[in-house]
Amino acid sequence: MNKVQQLQSYLKEQSVDAAFITNPDNVFYISGFRSNPHERLLGVMIFQEAAPFLICPQMEIPDAKNAGWSGDIVGHVDTENAMEVLYRTALKRGVSLNKLAIEKSHMTVDRYDALNELFEALEFVQLDDQINRLRVVKDEAELQILREAAALADYAIEVGTKAIKEGITEIEVMTEIELALKKRGVTHMSFDTTVLSGPKAASPHGKTGDRKIQKGDLVLFDLGVIHKGYCSDITRTVAFGEPNEEQKAVYDVVLQAELAAVNAVKPGITAAELDQTARQIIEEAGYGEFFTHRLGHGLGISVHEFPSLHGSNSMKMETGMVFTIEPGVYVPGKVGVRIEDDVAVTENGVEVLTKFPKELQIL
Repeated sequence: MNKVQQLQSYLKEQSVDAAFITNPDNVFYISGFRSNPHERLLGVMIFQEAAPFLICPQMEIPDAKNAGWSGDIVGHVDTENAMEVLYRTALKRGVSLNKLAIEKSHMTVDRYDALNELFEALEFVQLDDQINRLRVVKDEAELQILREAAALADYAIEVGTKAIKEGITEIEVMTEIELALKKRGVTHMSFDTTVLSGPKAASPHGKTGDRKIQKGDLVLFDLGVIHKGYCSDITRTVAFGEPNEEQKAVYDVVLQAELAAVNAVKPGITAAELDQTARQIIEEAGYGEFFTHRLGHGLGISVHEFPSLHGSNSMKMETGMVFTIEPGVYVPGKVGVRIEDDVAVTENGVEVLTKFPKELQIL
């Protein structure tokens, strides 16, 4: 059963007349067409029985066809009201639209109001949870792409570690990484490549800048690539020169926590149990207050997707789920360490997709 058919089954089960999908990541998941429409309308409308259609800017119709979408494609130009084009096309399906499923987390108020005005007495239901349930378990084709994306992330860390030398700036190291990846065909990163050195590594979401890397620094890399529409996400922390005792201690604690959580991954374990596995080790070592974020997040078409791995999530892991494991300790102004892997749940346990060594690398 393909993805359109899966959604049609959901619509029938829930007595929903149609679904209108507008999140570009979900449009790609359903149709194979990847687009960044900016302010223009992009979406897929799926009905219980009637033929689905994709709506996009007129100029992108050839790209949508080349992406493999075999259904109808409706284009709109900048001088048209795209929502009215959507309305007219939906009417031609001859379906009575009373209940419409939408992604409430993505639908803008402006478009919500337009749908209300165009379709009289329309009831809206949330589609987000159903899309999440479809996307959360990856098939073998998706897993293979994610393995390839992870291998490119491993290569990026290798490039970054080799670029480190005294006096080089964080942004210069970042440039070396992204240039090397472009030479391997990577056009987009999953997010802004992060290179943080010294005390800056103690900021979980710090920004790469012009700080010069110095002997005695820990250097934190956080990066990922988009490969065939899927993301990777890796963090490694390395030492430039001999680390001091506190740096070694923090690194060892984070490594123990990361390895314990990775090794605990298996079908049936909950997100909360995984989070607690890592958090307990960090807390017992006296650094609990410095582990300030969740353990990880789902990974796939989006770099941050369902589920969220935190201490209050009782969701059980299933074979085919892919997510990150990324504990960290951040002592402000002193030391920051994070280690992150991309992992897939297998029938017997776990497959670690990211392979770059985790033992402390001293450069």
